[in-house]
Order: sequence, then structure tokens, then C-alpha cells
Amino acid sequence: MKILVTGGLGFIGSALLRTLIDSTDYEILNIDSCTYASMPESLEGRENNLKYQFKNIDISNFKAVSSTIEEFKPNKIFHLAAESHVDRSIKNPHEFINTNIVGTFNILQSLKMFKNELPKDFILIHISTDEVFGTLDFDDSPFNESSPYEPNSPYSASKASSDLLVRAWNETYNIKTVITNCSNNYGPWQNPEKLIPKIIYSALNNEIIPIYGNGQNIRDWLHVDDHITALLLASESKKSFERFTIGANQECSNIDLTKIICSYLDKKMPKEGSYFDQVEFVNDRLGHDLRYAIDSSYISTEMGFDPRFSLEKGIEETIDWYLQNLDWLKNKTL
Repeated sequence: MKILVTGGLGFIGSALLRTLIDSTDYEILNIDSCTYASMPESLEGRENNLKYQFKNIDISNFKAVSSTIEEFKPNKIFHLAAESHVDRSIKNPHEFINTNIVGTFNILQSLKMFKNELPKDFILIHISTDEVFGTLDFDDSPFNESSPYEPNSPYSASKASSDLLVRAWNETYNIKTVITNCSNNYGPWQNPEKLIPKIIYSALNNEIIPIYGNGQNIRDWLHVDDHITALLLASESKKSFERFTIGANQECSNIDLTKIICSYLDKKMPKEGSYFDQVEFVNDRLGHDLRYAIDSSYISTEMGFDPRFSLEKGIEETIDWYLQNLDWLKNKTL
């Protein structure tokens, strides 16, 4: 079995690679363009594994992508390479268009070109986000596989575009495909520009903990290891096309999440007063979606997905990891 992972030095991609390297005998090729978000250190101790290869490739480079797919001939591609930070997409959408849309197009065109040379069991697993569905009100039902696309940020629009390209290449060129749309991930090795590590870093450094708006925006939090379990299950789909929405039914507002983190830090690293005293509400993000929630019943029923992390357990283990890796957190933040 040959597995190609795009974006394998990122947060979710590296978690997938750690699982594949540690628990399978698959031949693995990781392609990553080594941007600011890449973390080669997250694979420390595994990078010299004989079944693992790495190539520094930008997926917006069609020639590099096509030649890699032609030469490697993977059984599966887990496509995770993407620009993913909403705030960055608002300030500079160009990179999101180039990577998330053009990069995905390059992969699809390469698969079209070399389709007859790929293994008969080939499947593309395209990893996307629940943000393509837009926003929910407090009393709306969670997103599911039939939810319409209503993206509200340059990031979510670029991911929605890539999803639609993948769906079209499946329908037109019969490229076996799974699209997954996941809720907000968290866990070890997450870039500190993201909410949870940002709260931890700000708290420990006696800085303001900035919370957008009134803090009532809700996210469905999914531990990255549970996400990897779901992706591996999804990759076993026998259908020519399938979509899975992936979450953990762990909805929490940003302000309540901050309280959970600060409360645990108060116990682990006590100081005078509470870390929560450092919270400051700041101007809301442009186009800030109110609520995301995922109905994962389909992947649970069809593929047996059963997330094992409660939010409390997952947050505590995540904080413990960051406390043990404070130098990494500081260096990645600077």
C-alpha cells in the first residue's frame, strides 16, 4: 500500500503521518511546501524511517505535483495541504486561492492524466471544513452531509471551491473520492495562531487573552487524534463518491472554552488571581460565523466512528502537552 499525504508537516497532516508511520507498514510519501505553518519537528524520530519519504513541493506547481503522482502511483491520497487561518485569509486571500483552489486543481488534473496508471483501488480523500456550510443560529440543527454551501470568509470560500472541484472531477472523470468536512480541531502541535494554543500562550505570558466580540461564538471541538481515526475509516469507503461530516458533538462557546482552559491552568500553574482575569474582549472578526455544529451520525453508522476524547479530557491533555513543550510554543509564537 502506497500513501501520499499532502501537507504532512501541518497540524492535522503530521498527526496523520505519526499514526501511519507508527502503526502501519505502508510506504508513505509526504509533500509539503514548508511554509510558516509547517512543523518538521512534529515528526522527530520518524523522519528517517525507511518507509517514509519527504519532498518539498508546493501543490500550486503543477509540474512538480503531476510528476510526483506519476512516479509514486499511490493507492490513496490524503489531501490536507491548505492555507487554513481565517484571519490570514481576510488580510491576504491570494495565498488561499493559490493553494486551496489552484493546488487542488493541480492534483485533480494530475489524477485525470495518470488515472489509467494508478492502482485500481485508488481513492482520493479530500479533507475540508465545516466552514463551507456557513453559520448556524443557536437553535439550528447541526450541519450534515446534505447541508448547502454558504461560505462567509475567503478561507471557507476557497475550501468550498476546492470541494466542488473534487466533486466535479469525480463525476466527470470517475476519480474515486471521499470528501470530509470536519469541525474545529485541537491538540498537540497546533500552531499558536489558533485559539486554544493562543489562549494558553497568552495566559502563561501574562498577556491579554483576546476574545472576539462577546465570546458567544460556538464551535464543535474535535481532538485531532479522533479526526485521524475518522479519516482512516473514511478512506476505507467502497463507494465511487462519498461525503462524511466529522465532529465530536462537543459544542462550546469561545468564552466557556477560555474558562475551561484558565481553570485548568489555575490548578496546574497557580498564580495570584485567575488567568481568566487576563481576558479582554476585542473587536469582532469580519464576517465571524456565529456557530458551527456537526452531525456525525452517518460516519458513525456507516464506518463505526466513535470519538474517544471528551472536551474536558482533550483540553487537559492538550494543556499538559503545551506545558511540557513551552520552548516550542514560545519559539513558534515569536
